[in-house]
Amino acid sequence: MLNNRLRLLVSCDDRPGIVAEVTTFLYKIGANIIESDQYSTDPVGGTFFMRVVFEKPGVADEFAGIEQAFAEVAEPFRMKWRFSQAGRKKRMAIFVSKMEHCLLELLWRWQAEDLHVDIPLVISNHPDALGTVRSLGIPFHHVPVTKETKQEAEAEQIELLRAHRIDFVVLARYMQILSPAFVARYPGRLLNIHHSFLPAFSGARPYERAYARGVKIIGATSHYVTDELDEGPIIAQGVREVNHRDHVADLKKIGRTIERDVLAQAVALHVEDRVIVHGNKTIVF
Repeated sequence: MLNNRLRLLVSCDDRPGIVAEVTTFLYKIGANIIESDQYSTDPVGGTFFMRVVFEKPGVADEFAGIEQAFAEVAEPFRMKWRFSQAGRKKRMAIFVSKMEHCLLELLWRWQAEDLHVDIPLVISNHPDALGTVRSLGIPFHHVPVTKETKQEAEAEQIELLRAHRIDFVVLARYMQILSPAFVARYPGRLLNIHHSFLPAFSGARPYERAYARGVKIIGATSHYVTDELDEGPIIAQGVREVNHRDHVADLKKIGRTIERDVLAQAVALHVEDRVIVHGNKTIVF
């Protein structure tokens, strides 16, 4: 069934006729619309966003032709648009350091077939997760990173991603800051989990700082990586109430559960093409 489905994401200046043009195009190619969502920041002078899932027997074989034909529809509206094949598993690389809880959650959901992805490799700057990853038949690459070797390490990582034809990368508590050159290679395709409800407590040691501030909720935030640390477009967030009895160790324990769930949610949204980046915000259908 998924092999007969395509997804279409559209964004452009809002004006009358966009939905009519898109749906008429799909009707003319014999497609049946399964899902259709749309949003406008402002009907007058705003930006229009649309996500459509449609079905057509043999559509995978017609993919290139459909893209070419839709370009003529998109041009008068100056649309930003892309099609994706629902049946094709995106190729996801996972970066991890020593903390394995987010990695384990992703591997479990992948094993349970709740994440429609392939995982060609896991990369880590520490060897700790090697046994866990390889026990599932997934290649594990230990790439140590120091201040002196960071450039060489990133070059090795990029080559591994290229060789495995990776579509997107998930930083599952990978405790290294990626260089601007690395980030530039994967715009909108680097997902991170930050152990705080951003914009509160960005950067290092958020649980310690949250405890010192006496917060009554803690949270986690998954976002796309940009050159600005922890400032990228937010995909998903989660929170949990805490109180004066919860010390730093308690906050970290509670936080690990939030981090796992939020990152897995963000990955699923990305995989299902439900996210459109608009400036430093996201539209999530």
